Amino acid sequence: MNGPQDEALDWDTISWRSVEEDVRCLRQDLQGVAGWESQKGRNLQKLMLRSRSNTLHSVRRVTQHNADRKTAGIDGEVALTSPDRAALAVDLHRNTFPWQARPVKRVYIPKAGGKQRPLGIPVLRDRVQQARVANALEPEWEARFEPRSYGFRPGRG
Repeated sequence: MNGPQDEALDWDTISWRSVEEDVRCLRQDLQGVAGWESQKGRNLQKLMLRSRSNTLHSVRRVTQHNADRKTAGIDGEVALTSPDRAALAVDLHRNTFPWQARPVKRVYIPKAGGKQRPLGIPVLRDRVQQARVANALEPEWEARFEPRSYGFRPGRG
């Protein structure tokens, strides 16, 4: 799951099926743990946060699958080419601690009544980091929620 440390990463040769399988298995393990105060649940979350597959999956989701992949934050950085994505994944996997969020870019969107609504756009690295953490925390909270609760949950209306 954590992959080789010294090899250069080639984005186009990554086996995405195995990466997604690793992330799915870790998420299922996290969902199956009863008693989140237990050491096993915390260890699984730490494993998910440190997982190379989770980092690759998050970088791919933010830079390729999201509709806002071409939207730059305050640093003006977007990763649209394969070498840029690979460099971002390697850098985030090696240098995430201590992690401090950068300021968000404020863009004002016009509303129907002539007023303006502020929209905050985080930088690319922060979006990837948020996706990594969400992959580690969502299974725990999905298991805790009641089955009839639908508000603001992934895959539910």
